Amino acid sequence: MSTEPRTSRRAALSAGLIGLVLAFPAAAGPDPTRDVLWVALKTCVLAKRVADRTFPCLAVDLGEGARPGTAVMRAPGEPTHIVVMPTETVSGLESSPLRGPRGTAYWRAALAARHFVSDALQDRVPEGEVALAVNSARGRSQDQLHIHLDCLRPRVVEALDRHGRQVRRQWAPFPVPLAGDRFQAMRVRATEADAFNPFAALTALPGRRDLSRTSFAAVATRPDDPEPGYILLAYRAPGASAEDVMDHGCAIAGPRPPRASG
Repeated sequence: MSTEPRTSRRAALSAGLIGLVLAFPAAAGPDPTRDVLWVALKTCVLAKRVADRTFPCLAVDLGEGARPGTAVMRAPGEPTHIVVMPTETVSGLESSPLRGPRGTAYWRAALAARHFVSDALQDRVPEGEVALAVNSARGRSQDQLHIHLDCLRPRVVEALDRHGRQVRRQWAPFPVPLAGDRFQAMRVRATEADAFNPFAALTALPGRRDLSRTSFAAVATRPDDPEPGYILLAYRAPGASAEDVMDHGCAIAGPRPPRASG
């Protein structure tokens, strides 16, 4: 599969984030552009603490007790593309603390934030059809964990319609490629979803365990599925990007309604 679309997408996300935080220097490092999201996130946290405002984020939860903090941000120039992030430093899904309660908390926060996508589409795509995705170390543009939320590509939706019922509770190959990649798939029952940890589930993927080369996506089962819940999709590759199953133009929502005049 060509890497050009995902490369241009990462560049666009980085450029947009840089525009949000031009007044703030990025942290020193081998590639400061990979820390821009972290700088924007710190701005959100500071605004929440000092003035109870969230800009440039959509929402900020500073956490309390055992619940870690999270923030929600819209990708610049992409109305339906939302990212959910920890407010503490977490580089990516390969980070070991994610295999514990923090991973479960971030999963729940991402599910709860799906309404930002459906709200942007005036509910033309229900929350249950909004997908989550986390890219691998080389498949991401930023070194702060961020869970992407957005619509799925129409062909991915069609594949899930045809084959989603075949997915069981243990990892097994998904019957057909999705966005050009061969995924493993597993089912999470709705009754178990609140306590589920996708970051921990990745350690049971077949083959060599290399979380830095691992990427995953998740979406609710189709409305007519006899065993409702979620389908987790994951694969390993040097630049694995499960975000490729997403369509940041949200074609499944149909034509956008005309803007009101006046």
